[in-house]
Amino acid sequence: MPGQRREGLEGVMAERETWTVEEFGAAHEGAIGVLLADGTVPQPVYFGLSSGPGGQSVSQWSVYDGRFARVPKAAALRGLCSCGWTGTEHPLDWDEIGERALWEGGDDAADASERDWFSHIDEVEESALPLPETLTELLTQVQQEIERLSKSSPLAALRAVRRLEVIAVEVGYWAAREARQDATSAQAAAALGLSEDTARELLARFGRWSPYG
Repeated sequence: MPGQRREGLEGVMAERETWTVEEFGAAHEGAIGVLLADGTVPQPVYFGLSSGPGGQSVSQWSVYDGRFARVPKAAALRGLCSCGWTGTEHPLDWDEIGERALWEGGDDAADASERDWFSHIDEVEESALPLPETLTELLTQVQQEIERLSKSSPLAALRAVRRLEVIAVEVGYWAAREARQDATSAQAAAALGLSEDTARELLARFGRWSPYG
């Protein structure tokens, strides 16, 4: 799910395109990072407003084309994740890019970086606590049935979704309470494929206690 956020994944406040998957959310938020020729990560590029004070800091990979004095030229792109993972470096061939805009000439490296992030997400999913196969199949079947129902009767599909919400609230309460007793925050995070903070928030939401308590 693509989006925009102000906090860059390398710790600097700047605008850049990011994406997530529903299950892991912000705990594994992806983006495309930039490396310069010396291997360092560039600072965000600041674009001032011509009509007055103010401006915007941007760390979107496609702005690093070296065409302006304060804009460095990217040497390579790589996938990033908010969990700290970084992907393989994909060099940019500026002889091949030529006079084209970087968003166009560097799209192969950008696509490869994004695919690396999705491979990382596959690894996160594989390392999480596996669900019983019968339950996985049942959940998939329920999703498919509701999707089919939404085409013929959207309101009936919404009622089904609402029923699922009620079930999740009821069952999740006791599951969270038991998990709180049986597992540490680190163990819960590993089992769920989340950061410790996100895992604590999830348990608190279902278990109905304060995550700060």
